[in-house]
Amino acid sequence: MPQDPPARCVRVLLAEDQGMMRGALALLLGLEDDIEVVAQVATGDAIVAAVLDAQPDVALLDIELPGRSGLDAAADLRKQAPGCRVLILTTFGRPGYLRRAMEAGAAGFLVKDGPVEDLAAAIRRVLAGETVIDPALAAAALSAGPSPLTARECDVLNASVDGATVSDIAGKLHLSESTVRNYLSSAIGKTGTRNRMEAVRSARQQGWL
Repeated sequence: MPQDPPARCVRVLLAEDQGMMRGALALLLGLEDDIEVVAQVATGDAIVAAVLDAQPDVALLDIELPGRSGLDAAADLRKQAPGCRVLILTTFGRPGYLRRAMEAGAAGFLVKDGPVEDLAAAIRRVLAGETVIDPALAAAALSAGPSPLTARECDVLNASVDGATVSDIAGKLHLSESTVRNYLSSAIGKTGTRNRMEAVRSARQQGWL
């Protein structure tokens, strides 16, 4: 009796900056009969080039990566590699991150504390065209609502880290200092904080930055 041809392996790219975690994920996923890890990267700015080179079916991306975030890379992949499905896997299960991931075109969002069997199943499901989202995080995102910050307010807050002065921020973003102060004041008010550093912390905790 002729045997059925073997199922094609799902080709997966891993983007994770912690070497031990990346190696463990690659090892565990490699134990699955139908999953093959074809590329691994440690920085966010290496993701797009690696996807275009390795042609994975699914890109498994962390969010907080050196260089640029997995969310920014996901948005680029939607344009440059639309055939590659993106699955976000992160330690930080923040409602704002989930919303941003979906806006960037991600097909799934999971937190890292789940079993590898669930991750393997999620990879297969997103490849089949499904959207896979951690249920608890989905509920939290619905109750939290969208980010109140505008894109420009986020830019100014992101530029505020590492002790940047208003003049530094204005030069970096090509804005006037008075405009920067207005954006900072608005962001502080929307986050219910007392200063820009608290506003940055609060926005990051919510996943808005």
